[in-house]
Amino acid sequence: METGSLAGSSPLPSVQLLLWAWKKGMHLREGEQRRNGIQTLHALDQTEAEVNPKAYPLADAQLTKTLLDLVQQACNYKQLRKGANEATKTLNRGIAEFIVMAADAEPLEIILHLPLLCEDKNVPYVFVRSKQALGRACGVSRPIVACSITIKEGSQLKPQIQSVQQAIERLLV
Repeated sequence: METGSLAGSSPLPSVQLLLWAWKKGMHLREGEQRRNGIQTLHALDQTEAEVNPKAYPLADAQLTKTLLDLVQQACNYKQLRKGANEATKTLNRGIAEFIVMAADAEPLEIILHLPLLCEDKNVPYVFVRSKQALGRACGVSRPIVACSITIKEGSQLKPQIQSVQQAIERLLV
């Protein structure tokens, strides 16, 4: 993919190119390629084809936004456990409302035990595309591959949690 803003200009140094791509929200493959003096970027568009088919059910854009907003609120209300190990613990203890996992976890197998546990415990689960976005929603600067929204008596988030649970269950049908 040739970028319009780079096509006519002199080649940028790699650090500036990476910074430019980061600001534009693009991910670069290992190296940028130069063809005929014009730098081209191989942007990774996260389309349906590029998501691991094992990451099912995958939330659509609207549900992802709702999920990440709810994760952020749950973090503020102390109803959030971050990480695959913590999510596993909440499932085993029976305090998980639902589980959110990242479809771009590498390798995906590090979190694929969670859907099996969720089905055993009858807890809804869903995948979102980006572990980086999930990490930001959880209030940390690192990527997070899984998180769990937990039960809390008298929580103000209960109606929102129930509506998201129903939306996740609709994805499974």
